[in-house]
Order: sequence, then structure tokens, then C-alpha cells
Amino acid sequence: MLTEELVEEGIRFEDKDEDLISKLPDCILVEIVSRLPTTKEAIRTGTLSKRWEHLWTSVSNLVFLDHNENKFVFDFFSFVDKTLTQRPRLKLYTFKLHTYYNSRLYGSHIQNWIRYAVTCNVEHLILRLWNRGYRNEFPLDQFVFINSCFTHVTLSCCAFNPTGAISWKNLRKFCIAYGKFDEDFFENVSSGSPMLETLELKYCYGYTRLNITSKSVKNLVFEGYAHACYCDIIEFNAPNILTLIVQDVLVLRKFLLLNVSSLVEAHLDYTIPSWEYETTPEEAEEEMLKGFILNLRHVKHLKVGISCSKVWLLFFWQCVSL
Repeated sequence: MLTEELVEEGIRFEDKDEDLISKLPDCILVEIVSRLPTTKEAIRTGTLSKRWEHLWTSVSNLVFLDHNENKFVFDFFSFVDKTLTQRPRLKLYTFKLHTYYNSRLYGSHIQNWIRYAVTCNVEHLILRLWNRGYRNEFPLDQFVFINSCFTHVTLSCCAFNPTGAISWKNLRKFCIAYGKFDEDFFENVSSGSPMLETLELKYCYGYTRLNITSKSVKNLVFEGYAHACYCDIIEFNAPNILTLIVQDVLVLRKFLLLNVSSLVEAHLDYTIPSWEYETTPEEAEEEMLKGFILNLRHVKHLKVGISCSKVWLLFFWQCVSL
């Protein structure tokens, strides 16, 4: 992008005889700054000219990405603290935070950042919090679970222990990754999210059965399960979903679909690692796929990905030869 290239080259607009971009209305300039990949890059546009100096404070997207696991942690947290102090509490569309942290040193900072986003009526909340301390998941305060502005929420490596009812009246998409929750939590989500349409579970654990009986939830993505020491059988009761995707590594012995009677489309693209079950790994894979096929025989569109194709072909030829 032009503005990004000029910032990287250290060029100020005052040095140019003609600055057509800076003559654009503020609303357009703010939109340009908002489209930069991160908030750090948005702030750097302030070096272009005095006209651009404070434009970043009006952007509706805040994106903080810390990719240095073992370096500059203090600098990153200081930068975010300073940025949120300088920015007015204006409406936020997206607040995205990816970081490594130590809960004993920086947990309160992250809680304050999330609270800032919530008070700015953020619609898209995206958190990926990798703890290098003694706890695995980041504990979310109750104020996160009561918000009528959320429309899309993605939470990675978070602990889900609400102290009261959940109220996400406008939430349409909910993604949980690397988190632990029980059956009661999801029932709480279902009852408090009447607009929820899409649910994505990525390497989550803590539950053995999910009852997805909400009439609003139409799309379910189940991506990976790697806690066989906790549970090796998962049951799903989802009578109203229309699409189902099961993919990535499943450290499971059985994946039981109890009721998916409304399902129209399903996509299977998972793998099962070698395990010392009563059967061989090949037999375990075939048994799981057979269970899927029997429960999905009514769907109009069934896609089998490359990860399942070998087992699918063997199963298909066995059926043909009968």
C-alpha cells in the first residue's frame, strides 16, 4: 500500500510538492489507516505529516500481534498500554490480540485491555493468549460473558468459568480453540445467544457430550481433539444443524452423532493417530468412518477429504463386493 511504503521509506508528505492523498476527507484517510494489518503500522502513518499524526486514534480496528515468544515482552505490553491510553474510547469494530504472556506478571494488563474493548462496544473480539506461566488458560472475567455488542467472538487458550448467566444477544459466530469447558457451559451459551449461527470447536476438551438443540445454530465445525487421556468418546446431539465439518487430528476412539436429522452438507477430512486400542489403527479408522457414513447417509452433499480418502476407498470397495 502507498501509505505503508512511504512510512517504510521514511518519507514525509511535506517534502512532496503535491500531496493529493492528504487532501482527501478525514473519513477516507481513517479508512485507509484502518486497512493496515496492525495497529503499530497504523500509528506509524503519523510520521507522514501533521495531517496524519492523530488519524490512527479514530480507527475502528485494533490489532496487536506479538510473534516474539521470548523477546521484547515488556516492550509489547508497554506499547499496548500506551496505545489504549492515547486512543479515545470510540466505537470498535474489531479488537484482535495475539500474545505470549506470563499470567503473574501481565495477566492484569490483558484483563484491562479486554475491558477497554468491551467498553468501546467491540463487535469482533479475537483473543489468542499463550501463557508461559503456571496456568494454561487465561481466566475471563464475567463482563466478557454479558455483552450485547458481540457479533463474532474467537477465544483461544481461555478458561470458561462464568459466574452467572451468559448474555450474547447479537452473537452470530463463536469459535473456541484450545479451551476447556463442560456441557453446562455450552448450554449456557446456547440459551444466552439466540442469534448464534456458527459454532467452531478447535482442540477443545472437558466435555463428553454436547447438546446443540438451539434452532439458530446451523453450522458446526469440529477441528481436532487431542485429549484422549481425558475422554476418548464424544457424543453430539445436533438436530437442527445444516452443515457439519469434521477435520484435523482426532485422538478419539468414537465420534458419535446421535441426531443430525436436519443435516444437508457434511465434510470429513480428519486423521486418527496410531493407538493401542483393542483393534489396529486401520480398523479403528474404518470403524469411525463407518459410523459417520451410517449417520450421514441422508445428507445431500457428503465430501470426503484426502485425509479420509484411503479409508473411504477401502470401505467403499468392501461394500461393493458384498
